[in-house]
Amino acid sequence: MATALITGGTSGIGAAFARALGARGNDLVLVARNADRLSEVIGIAERLTTAERPVDMLINNAGFGIRAKLTDLDTTPHEHAIDVMIRAVLMLGAAAGWAMRQRGSGTIINVSSTASFVTMGGYSAIKAWVTTYTEGLANELHGTGVKVTALCPGWVRTEFHERAKINVRSIPDLLWLDADRLVADCLEDAAAGKVVSIPSKRYKALITICEHLPHRVVRAVSRRMTSARH
Repeated sequence: MATALITGGTSGIGAAFARALGARGNDLVLVARNADRLSEVIGIAERLTTAERPVDMLINNAGFGIRAKLTDLDTTPHEHAIDVMIRAVLMLGAAAGWAMRQRGSGTIINVSSTASFVTMGGYSAIKAWVTTYTEGLANELHGTGVKVTALCPGWVRTEFHERAKINVRSIPDLLWLDADRLVADCLEDAAAGKVVSIPSKRYKALITICEHLPHRVVRAVSRRMTSARH
């Protein structure tokens, strides 16, 4: 029976992954979303490299929104975000990638965001790292039997935005996604070996347009989007 380890697996997208994989009969190892201290990350990394109880799928999902500005003198919120959404992803990806390569099989899914394709402050910067890191890891593990996918969702109906105190009243209903549906699409993409998974045709179209716009236009749109959220 396959085993999946999910960080941030008790709420939001992480809980949707847990429901989907649990329904398939997978054994689940769930890590609470606030398990971000370095000692805990090291403990999880050790679990990922244990040969006696191999983890077949790692889902790096733990994360949160960032309201702090890049010019705030107190950079603690950004540092905390980097620890949870970059440092932990790097450490766990290294451990899982190493162990899975030895076995010749496995799947790593890093939850990024469509925010990685725009320029909306610290969160976009962090998620841009996650997407690029995932593509680099996929290259490194190419041909080993290990599949690596970055999930890049748009607006998802979870408690994520309420916790981050993000104003979502200006977001059209058309842009909202269902967590269970996007997880099902992501798992299908990952099984097919797709490195970047963008759920829904509307977001695929939006990101395709975004990638072909002049970057100064992307920055201008990002400024308007950021203003609308505060």
